[in-house]
Parts: sequence; structure tokens; C-alpha cells
Amino acid sequence: MVVVMAPEATESDIDNIVALVGAAGGEAFVSRGVNRTIVGLVGDIERFGTLNLRGQRGVSDVVRISAPYKLVSRENHAERSVVRVGGVPIGPGTMTLIAGPCAAETPDQTLQGALMAKAAGASLLRGGAFKPRTSPYAFQGLGEAGLKILADVRAETGMPIVTEVVDARDVELVAEYADMLQIGTRNTQNFALLQAVGDAGKPVMIKRGMSGTIEEWLMSAEYVAQRGNLDVVLCERGIRTYEKATRNTLDISAVPVAQRLSHLPVIVDPSHSGGRRDLVLPLTRAAIAVGADGVIIDVHPHPETALCDGPQALVHADMAELAELVQALPPVVGRRLTPAPEKVVAG
Repeated sequence: MVVVMAPEATESDIDNIVALVGAAGGEAFVSRGVNRTIVGLVGDIERFGTLNLRGQRGVSDVVRISAPYKLVSRENHAERSVVRVGGVPIGPGTMTLIAGPCAAETPDQTLQGALMAKAAGASLLRGGAFKPRTSPYAFQGLGEAGLKILADVRAETGMPIVTEVVDARDVELVAEYADMLQIGTRNTQNFALLQAVGDAGKPVMIKRGMSGTIEEWLMSAEYVAQRGNLDVVLCERGIRTYEKATRNTLDISAVPVAQRLSHLPVIVDPSHSGGRRDLVLPLTRAAIAVGADGVIIDVHPHPETALCDGPQALVHADMAELAELVQALPPVVGRRLTPAPEKVVAG
């Protein structure tokens, strides 16, 4: 059960609901979005029915949710949500391009990658400072030095930063620099990390687990939402199957399915799904055509020297085609490319 608070509800009104639920032996979790606040209830539903919650001051509605993911469900929030990252919207009506190098390796490489991305129409900068890798001997990222590089590039380009956090102990540090915290496929069910980013007060992107079901993916988002953060974006990045021709198998059907089940924005990662440069643009076309709210793409000025995922990164020669694609195709499906921010933002 969730209690939907009216836009004019005060903190006192919210505290009253929490107190009533607590007195009835239940737990109340307050989640604040851009436009409204909702209170998720855990406990004896029948007993909650005796509290006259709908009649309490500041309450707009009380809804019983059958889906296990209560707060991110369309049953709770019929209208699809827009999540803003440093002022850049991700959600219905727009198609947001997030692009940049997979990893921040040097200041020059990161800036070049960001300028390539922005010239193609990107409004958000992706870049990794912490990189979870299958091999312990592979490049793990520069850590805080990488975050500082990304912050300098943000100041230069005005593009808000999307970067991955891999350990709950690093959330506070990464949140000091980042505009959006990314949870990678290997950490989709790292529940302590999900709770930590939920507490951080920054928008969160959750990539689908490489072997995860859509319900498990949405339950991961629920962990973040339960901590009071409804600014969550889902990212389909391909799943592990028996097919060896691609790095992963892009489940393009996951986009409309997740959008039907959840009010959260859904984007696609065509770089990590295909794993090859020649597949990125075709998969981007598919993502836009199916109705994705955005795409997140790897670019690199010199992928032959990249320390991470060079074979899937777009190069200078691909940028004109990417720019034409993200300008021409979104209007066909009733969307427009999200413009890059004009002002420099701060993390």
C-alpha cells in the first residue's frame, strides 16, 4: 500500500502519516520525487484500512499495489516519470544521448571524448572512474583522480556527469563529483550498494543484471526508491545468452515491457550489448525506434590505445552519422533530442 501526498502537503502532514502507521505496528518509507511525495507502507494492510489514511490532511490518495515493486510500479504512478540530471531531462517526449569514454584515462583523452560526444548531440557525459572488471589484472579505473578529471571536463563542457560507483564505501566520495550515480550490471543485486545510493540524494541509473529478469531489475530499483529516492533510470544493456556473435544479447523488448510495468525512464546501452563498433549505430536505431528514453554510448578519440572496451567505442569518423541519427529518428517516434545544457553545472 502507498499513500500519495498532495503537492501542498507539509512535512508535518507526512510525519503524521508515518506516526499513524508506526502506531499501527507498520513501517513507513517516505520517497520524494520532483513533483510529489509518496509513503510506502509495510505491515498489516487490513489494520491500515482502519486508520482513515485517505481522510488525513495532505493526503491525495491511498493505493493498494499488487506488484512486488510498489514504489516504481505504474500501479502506483500511472504517468511516466521524468528524471532530471543536472537539469537535463530523461523521460517521455525526449530522447537523451549520454556519451563519452568508458573510462577516464587522462585529462586530454576525457576532454576529447566529451567534445566528440557533445558535437554529436550528447547532453550528459558518461565516464568511469571506478571500473569493476572480470579480471583482477584489468584496468580498474583511476578512482578519485578520475573523478577530478571528469569534474574538470564538466566545467569545460557544461555536461553533467554520469559515473559508476562499485562499492557502498565509495558512494559519498563519488556523489561529491557525480550528477548521476550508475549501478553496473555486476552490482544490480548488491543490495547494500543500492540502499547506499538511494540515500545519496543523487539520480541513479541501474543497469539490468546480465542474467537478471525484468522483475529482478525493477526490484533493484525498488531498493533505491525505498530509501527515499524516486529519481531512478533503468538501463537495458544486454543479457547473457548462448549466443557468441555479440558480447551480450540486446533484449530490445525489455524497453516497452519495463515502461509498461514501471513509471521510470528506460534507456539502452548499445555499446555494451553489441560489444563491437559496427553494431553500435544499428542498435541505437533499434533503441530509438522501440521507444527508449535515451541511449548511453562509448566514444574514444583513440580506441586502439583504450584501457577499457576500445573495440566498442565510436571514433571521430562515426560522429557525423551518430549526430544525424539522433536528430532525424526521434521525431519519427514523437520525441525530440534533449539539448545540451548551456550553463556550466556543478556536481
